Amino acid sequence: MNEAVAWESVLHRDPTADDRFLYGVTTTGIYCRPSCPSRRPKRDNVAFFPSADAAEHAGFRPCQRCRPNRAKAPHRAVQLARDYIDSHIADLGDERITLEVLGEESGLSPHHLQRKFKELLGLTPAQYIRAQKSERLKGELKRGETVSRASFGAGYGSSSRVYGDSDKRLGMTPATYRRGGAGAHIDYVIAETSLGTLLVAATDRGVCAVTLGDDAKSLEAALESEYPAATHTRVTAPSSSLGTWVAEIADAVDGERARPNIPFDIQASAFQWKVWRALQEIPFGETRSYGEIASAIGAPKAARAVASACANNRAAVVIPCHRVLRRSGALGGYRWGLERKRRLLWKERATREKGTS
Repeated sequence: MNEAVAWESVLHRDPTADDRFLYGVTTTGIYCRPSCPSRRPKRDNVAFFPSADAAEHAGFRPCQRCRPNRAKAPHRAVQLARDYIDSHIADLGDERITLEVLGEESGLSPHHLQRKFKELLGLTPAQYIRAQKSERLKGELKRGETVSRASFGAGYGSSSRVYGDSDKRLGMTPATYRRGGAGAHIDYVIAETSLGTLLVAATDRGVCAVTLGDDAKSLEAALESEYPAATHTRVTAPSSSLGTWVAEIADAVDGERARPNIPFDIQASAFQWKVWRALQEIPFGETRSYGEIASAIGAPKAARAVASACANNRAAVVIPCHRVLRRSGALGGYRWGLERKRRLLWKERATREKGTS
């Protein structure tokens, strides 16, 4: 479990994280869902658990508000449609689960189901199916299945579908991913900036990580944890393309009016990419709320899912999640530290005001 990402989900009360983990508060002895409306605890007092059993084994008792030890009860029609997808996805092959079929299962018209499904989950049924296939594929590969068995186990009907989908979501072929990134090569550069240490990493397809921190060692450890079997090389004389990218990113970190035009090789869902592209459209020196981004992507009630997508951004500054604030104007969370977020915004506003004066 990535505790930094989990904590961001707690800060934003992200309902999409409720199925992934629970958190306990050591000062109260109570454990909750990430979306629990109770007062947010201090980070130092929080422990994370994969299940209610694990939390109770550690001595915590369930919250009486969010009932983390009971099955969550979303909109019944959406749950029926979701259950149908989950139970049939492995047998899909090249067949499709249509909105008409899901409408019959849920008792809603196809149009109404599509709208309600996206409203509650932040994804359309088709996007949910693609995301579930991708996650099942990764799980099968990590368990050691062959590419062909993993492909059919995840619900793909042909290898061409698998490889086409993996290019969008895995950032490498299924065979390479199965081996923990074996065969993939990542070059990375460490640079010092006004906001601390910067790491920029890239495969031959594009940038796969842009991270900020206090020291090179922790940033290198985080990079290696995603693909432990890949080769990682720290370079001091980067290629022309990587060198250009690093220079552009360093300018952006320093608040320059830069919009790096950089290719990515980052694993993400269709919804996350939709959010990230919307973030890149925020004008330099301006900010938006999570709700405004949700409206911009056509999912006005998915503000918490937008916050989760921001928390999962692995390309600091290039995908400018620092420009997203809470509706109240408060900073919200930031994967690389709130002080860095505050300083980034200040630098950008100062540069913008200087250019218009």
